[in-house]
Amino acid sequence: MRQNGAVTSPDAHRSGFACFVGRPNAGKSTLTNALVGSKVAITSSKPQTTRHAIRGIVHRPDAQLIIVDTPGLHRPRTLLGQRLNDLVYETWSEVDVVGFCVPADQKIGPGDRYIAEQLAKVARRTPVVGIVTKTDLASRAQVAEQLLALQRVMDFADLVPVSAVDSFQMDTLSDLLVGHLPEGPQLYPDGELTDEPETTLIAELIREAALEGVRDELPHSLAVTIEEMIPREDREDLIDVHAVIYVERQSQKAIVIGKGGERLRSVGSQARKHIQALLGSKIYLDVHVKVAKDWQRDPKQLRRLGF
Repeated sequence: MRQNGAVTSPDAHRSGFACFVGRPNAGKSTLTNALVGSKVAITSSKPQTTRHAIRGIVHRPDAQLIIVDTPGLHRPRTLLGQRLNDLVYETWSEVDVVGFCVPADQKIGPGDRYIAEQLAKVARRTPVVGIVTKTDLASRAQVAEQLLALQRVMDFADLVPVSAVDSFQMDTLSDLLVGHLPEGPQLYPDGELTDEPETTLIAELIREAALEGVRDELPHSLAVTIEEMIPREDREDLIDVHAVIYVERQSQKAIVIGKGGERLRSVGSQARKHIQALLGSKIYLDVHVKVAKDWQRDPKQLRRLGF
């Protein structure tokens, strides 16, 4: 069998990288978590939740598939937005296969067509799989219509409808992506689900909790840093985590904290549950909110916040 110009045997072990691309809120992070079988990427109903290229590792007897979940491509209004787009372009130029995600319940629009135009340049050397996501939100007729519409947008190596929520065709998607990987040994040890530093994942889990229920203008203004993470001296089973949520304006700080600090307490308790599951240890979580004026547009502040 010939794969990317090289001869491969059907029962050989494969390993390599795939990335999911699409408009903000196309279901890329949910898909990544479902394939990995664990929460490695944060999800939210708010667009542009993903800000880092998070790697999730899928272990199979015949392959190791590393999925890179990327931010949604969008028309950038800030320096942060431009950097996130650059991250997407950089990622898809380096992977073995690209999955282009389009939700089943939304008409294909100019944003999708723009991404397809960019992907057409990549498709000459990297296979692109068309993925209709969120089929649980659409009727069979809608899904069929969306598959036909997506087919007209560009020439795909494969086309597949899936739902991460009810596990529809997730094994099929995994097989299709693995089929485009080169032969190779395991790249990560068994049991490892991501190569992200724990502090990055913890910061993301706090940001996910802070995004829930906030007004629409706030998501892009939120950034989280972990200032310190240390085991409690007198207790082996407790880790102290000190975090800061940054916003751009004083009025946003008031929204995140809430009346009498109620919202911030709720953010802390929600994030704590996920962080304890991640670390397998009890944690004491201390979260403060600070204003970093217009940080999305300031190169120095972007660097300090990890972008």
